[in-house]
Amino acid sequence: MHLDVLDLRNFYYRSALGRAAQKVIRDELTQIWPEAKGQTVVGFGFAVPLMRPYLAQARRVIGLMPGPQGVMPWPAGRPNISVLCEETFWPIQTGQVDKLVVMHGLETCENPTALLDEIWRVLGPGGRAVFVVPNRAGLWSRSDKTPFGFGRPYSLGQLEAQLRKHDFITERTLSTLFQPPSHKRVWRKTATLLEKIGHSLPVVNAGGVLMIEVSKQMVAPTRPGLTEVVKRKFRALEGITAAPETARNS
Repeated sequence: MHLDVLDLRNFYYRSALGRAAQKVIRDELTQIWPEAKGQTVVGFGFAVPLMRPYLAQARRVIGLMPGPQGVMPWPAGRPNISVLCEETFWPIQTGQVDKLVVMHGLETCENPTALLDEIWRVLGPGGRAVFVVPNRAGLWSRSDKTPFGFGRPYSLGQLEAQLRKHDFITERTLSTLFQPPSHKRVWRKTATLLEKIGHSLPVVNAGGVLMIEVSKQMVAPTRPGLTEVVKRKFRALEGITAAPETARNS
């Protein structure tokens, strides 16, 4: 089930809770990827709130938004780089993406297998992707007051297993959004403290959101190399004896 793009915009840009969630997740992302100089950075779902730090340095930034959700112009005050697309058929050439962020895209997709295949296709060798999904054990997935209360929440094990089936290699996992999904002022005032306390907890499922970074590693081809070719017999020499006969005296 996809949320409407207007509901997502209103949450992340026009509510105190949404702006707080945006900052927390974006700060985690910039810890994972501090820079993207000269790279192609793509977001899918509603990932644009996380991508602004890369606008100045990346070679190209694209915000892909699925058709059932709808699209909005982004970023504000600059030329639009958001694109409406099909969930599992993106207008991007194979192997062109260096970094990909997926938020409100995987858990709401009706065909996650096809989506992950498309993500694999567009990532270049060694490319990285970060998936941001609601944590099944967290409070945010149990509240419909935020976008993380919609779609299929994940446990860390479920998410890793699904990504592993598509040959992604897990590089890093973390949990974030330890503040309650509440608009009440008392929780807004203590949000920063709660995030600091949450990060000191050893339990990964304490946060409302899971983030996992994966990479696309290509297997080296196993076709015969030069050494094996050289060891083969040359057909041009077939039928010739191993040692020449001594010439007879005339």
